[in-house]
Amino acid sequence: MTTTLAPPAPPWTRTEFATRLRAVAQERYHDRHPFNLRMHRGELGREEVRCWIANRFHYQRHIPVKDALIVAKLDTPQLRRMWLRRIEDHDGRREGEGGIERWLRLGEAAGLDRATLLSGETVLPGVRMAVEGYVTFCRLRSPLEAVAASLTELTAPDLMLRRIEAFERHYTWIAPDGLAYFRARVDQGRRDSTEALDLVLQWARTREQQEQALAALTFKCDVLWALLDAVEHRTRQDTPGPQDGPRERV
Repeated sequence: MTTTLAPPAPPWTRTEFATRLRAVAQERYHDRHPFNLRMHRGELGREEVRCWIANRFHYQRHIPVKDALIVAKLDTPQLRRMWLRRIEDHDGRREGEGGIERWLRLGEAAGLDRATLLSGETVLPGVRMAVEGYVTFCRLRSPLEAVAASLTELTAPDLMLRRIEAFERHYTWIAPDGLAYFRARVDQGRRDSTEALDLVLQWARTREQQEQALAALTFKCDVLWALLDAVEHRTRQDTPGPQDGPRERV
């Protein structure tokens, strides 16, 4: 008896594929995580905010590392120049510039010691595992998958705007200059997501490749969610409530 294999599913149109990518970014992004929801409602205490800043910094400092791994996969000078700009955005062109420096200044504005942040001694095990998982993904997977994983940037600019508003309203004990990272990422995120989306739409020619891209973006959303899971678990154990006062469980 001869078994006839079903033909592969046809690829989605460019518009439908883009819609599916945006849906993953919107529906699974960590802006829906309970910790972020509490942050934006002004329900975090100072130690909770500091815990998040310190642990998120572990992710921030690895962004140029994963981007360097992606650059090594790109096969034209044009693509490498485009992606190298992301490393420069975070590392800066010179000392005292870039997104990592701005995040360190956010930590200092929140009362954290720069040396402690740089040491990584307060980073939670779950955060280390999530970040290492993402870096390893970018090291081992295809250029398509590594670039597709970055498409959480599709939703990030709106989150940055909400975060700026929330910090200015609810966390006035943090100096306004400390929010420079969020402000810079609004325009950078829009630019980066547009570029990355265009690459993914060009490269994913078959349904299999399109599904790989969707799976990569889903994985990245899970990484960001897992990071917040670790922070949420720790702060629920250790912190009494908003602005160091009592709070209701949500």
